[in-house]
Amino acid sequence: MSDIYTGCLVFGILFAVVSVLLGDVLSSALDGALDFLSAEWFHPMSLATAITILGGCGLLLEKYSAMAWGAVLVLSILAALGGAVLIHLFYVRPVQNSETSSGFSVSELAGSLAEVLTPIPAEGYGEVMVRVGAAGRTNQIAASFDREAIEEGAMVVVVEVKEHTLYVSRFQSN
Repeated sequence: MSDIYTGCLVFGILFAVVSVLLGDVLSSALDGALDFLSAEWFHPMSLATAITILGGCGLLLEKYSAMAWGAVLVLSILAALGGAVLIHLFYVRPVQNSETSSGFSVSELAGSLAEVLTPIPAEGYGEVMVRVGAAGRTNQIAASFDREAIEEGAMVVVVEVKEHTLYVSRFQSN
């Protein structure tokens, strides 16, 4: 059993080092073949932790305790699962939650203010600029919700989004 525990320890350490150093490179080189590793409950960091703890715990218990091999295996598996859960809860999830993105969905733009860049005819399309996030802006195709012409520079509000087109109405501030 010592060989198995040593193999798990070495494999876990190598897996952790390779995934940290070459994770992004390998992921893009394999073009999505590793997408199954991005499942929330199955993260490479948690897997590497479990394998490493299984190997290390098994080696230590086997060498420094008088327990039978079955008890050592069971305790090592329990320690590996516990360590993986702790790493997932206190490291992986907080890091995933702290990641920010400048991405947005066009459907999220409903209710946003925008400025008309290209005049919008009563029956046709123009272009508006919408502020996204703290400092981002995006240009989008727009049509008049009220079927009235809207001139360049006018402020509008996005009433609805259908098929990647923003339907806007003139914004009237009181």
